[in-house]
Amino acid sequence: MCEAVRIIEADANRSADTHLLHFPLPLEWGIDLYLKDESTHPTGSLKHRLARSLFLYAICNGWVVGGTPVIEASSGSTAVSEAYFARLLGLPFIAVMPRSTSQEKVTLIERQGGRCHFVDEPSAIYDESRRLAAELGGHFMDQFTHAERATDWRGNNNIAESVFQQMALEAAPEPEWVVVGAGTGGTSATIGRYIHYRKLRSRLAVVDPEHSVFFDAWRDGDPTLVGSRGSGIEGIGRPRVEPSFVGQVIDRMIKVPDAASVATIRFVESLLGRRVGGSTGTNLWGAFQLIAEMRASRLRGSVVTLLCDGGERYANSYYDDAWVVGQGMDLEPYRAVLERFLGTGMWSA
Repeated sequence: MCEAVRIIEADANRSADTHLLHFPLPLEWGIDLYLKDESTHPTGSLKHRLARSLFLYAICNGWVVGGTPVIEASSGSTAVSEAYFARLLGLPFIAVMPRSTSQEKVTLIERQGGRCHFVDEPSAIYDESRRLAAELGGHFMDQFTHAERATDWRGNNNIAESVFQQMALEAAPEPEWVVVGAGTGGTSATIGRYIHYRKLRSRLAVVDPEHSVFFDAWRDGDPTLVGSRGSGIEGIGRPRVEPSFVGQVIDRMIKVPDAASVATIRFVESLLGRRVGGSTGTNLWGAFQLIAEMRASRLRGSVVTLLCDGGERYANSYYDDAWVVGQGMDLEPYRAVLERFLGTGMWSA
């Protein structure tokens, strides 16, 4: 156990913290927008932090020991990151995922030494993960239950502590808003708790894709709400309210159409000089709306959001015109909103 903890902490020690990038807004607005670039982690996404915390949590609880097979219900970035840490520790890793998962994601998981186990019905990933863990004498990591408790929200280099330390020398070190999406709910829970713990005046906004139930459940106070389909924006949004989602720490939620998320990442590509993933587009759409409201209220200050992962993983989806048309998305109305916002600071969605 001690050696496993040392290996994980040594990996963290080898990695510098992620950058806080300044997004180019007109100087005369008096508002600074920052993106916490989580794509620079060794496994390329925000989920690297979560996977590290989940492994430490499982090891220190005695759930994972030498040789324990690790199983996770994930078809995306969490599985990639968990496969990385499993390989570091010499543990077998299995990602349980829908059969429809893209080959790009399968390749990333297998490149990290993981194995992919497919199910026909997406909602079956949880029960199948539990079955596999029992059959193999392994441990179901269960990110959706343990994300909010595996991370030390008081500090210990969590993402909230990192953001506010990096903001310390900026013109407006306490942002008016921190904007994040919710997949497990762990990131929003960590940031919201940290803001309260440190007695900061910053507020937390959570953006939610159109087919996710988090927004509706939060608005209506109904955690039993269940949706009929999965999210179109990988990494965020869920058809059920996950156990790690803590709505009480959230000050505001914003529903974002999928086409708006995709239009945003394409629109900002030239401004950022790079491609980013769809969840970053969701974050930016929400951040832009809040900045426009600040402008209308003549408020100056700062806003922070997350650059969750790079766009290279989505060349055959969000950045593919044929794929976008096939999804029935019309990006032009949202592009017009973005052009007007950056030109005038006004929001007209």
